[in-house]
Amino acid sequence: MVTKAETSPRLEHKGYNRGLILGLTMAESMLLLVFCLLLVAAAMITAERKHRLDAEQRLVRLEQQNQKLSAQLVEAQAKLGGPLTPADRAKFESEWRELVSARQIIDGLKMNDASPTDLEKLAAVSKVLANNNVPLDQAARKLEEMLKGDIQPHEWPPIINLSEAGGYYFTSGSAALTPAFEGKLETSIAEQISNNLERYKVDVVEVIGHTDEQRVARSTSNLDDASIGVIDGRLPVDALQPADNAGLGLARAIAVANVLKANPKLKGVTVLPMSAAQLVVPGDKLTAGQAGDVQERRRIEIRIRRRA
Repeated sequence: MVTKAETSPRLEHKGYNRGLILGLTMAESMLLLVFCLLLVAAAMITAERKHRLDAEQRLVRLEQQNQKLSAQLVEAQAKLGGPLTPADRAKFESEWRELVSARQIIDGLKMNDASPTDLEKLAAVSKVLANNNVPLDQAARKLEEMLKGDIQPHEWPPIINLSEAGGYYFTSGSAALTPAFEGKLETSIAEQISNNLERYKVDVVEVIGHTDEQRVARSTSNLDDASIGVIDGRLPVDALQPADNAGLGLARAIAVANVLKANPKLKGVTVLPMSAAQLVVPGDKLTAGQAGDVQERRRIEIRIRRRA
């Protein structure tokens, strides 16, 4: 009899343990699950409420635009009640069609939940089409024609590199051209530039002076005072006295630019003298401090482009 009495409580204790999940009873586990579901539902409701507020704000902006258009429509209708000339009537009918079209667009935007960002993108696309004389209703067809056509990659005008290594010399330390260099500028180089201007339909010639990293042995510069006079032809090129590589590159670019501007083959072309000093090595790379006597770096680069 004693053995049976001891067995019954142990069975009840095991049954109670089967109701535990991570130390919780089944009832407590259900309450925890319900709490988690309520948190998820609250997050979803908050997100939906924010979306609704955004939609309402967009609707308010569209309604304001619609009210402006309606006011213009009322004004136009009032004008219609009075006597109109044929020209005024034609103008009114055109504006009427635009208002109706605008109203239809706004209604369509409301139905499609369009945002102000979408309208900005559409305005940008419309501006590009207008600048290229492409009517909006023909944009799709034009694009299809371009995609079907034989589109070639853009071809850039070549850079004409005139370095000491190629025999294009200046007088040492100055901007004065040697006679041989000046003769080539007036003949073969001017001819090459003229051909490229015609081929690529460009109208600006950039003359860029480059140097190596040897220091200029002069303490003062007169480029601020003399550059304009040399460009205008009132002073000779050898009047320029640079005191650093930036000034030396500009002085030599001015000397080359003056010869090119005087050439009849380049009449009407804008020639711009510039300086890159010692900063850019051949290949369009910035220098890392490679000092020394380097003929390839002492050069004039001629680049042509279309006016922006």
